[in-house]
Amino acid sequence: MADFSVDRTLDARGLSCPMPSVKTALALEQMDMGQVLEILTDDPVSKKDLPVWAQSTGNELLGIKEEASTIKIYLKKA
Repeated sequence: MADFSVDRTLDARGLSCPMPSVKTALALEQMDMGQVLEILTDDPVSKKDLPVWAQSTGNELLGIKEEASTIKIYLKKA
């Protein structure tokens, strides 16, 4: 995964689809262009949903990392 710094972390663990996407959209609204959001989720559906959502909204998926039961998704605000 490329080097980037995380500007904000959103803990969406315990939430199921579509809430991680909804919370992600709200978090990105409060961020500046080019900033990176780290989303922590334990909802496996988010692995498919968030990248598709990011692409449809013009935001950039930087990577997905899995650690134990937590999925970390990195998005850059466009």
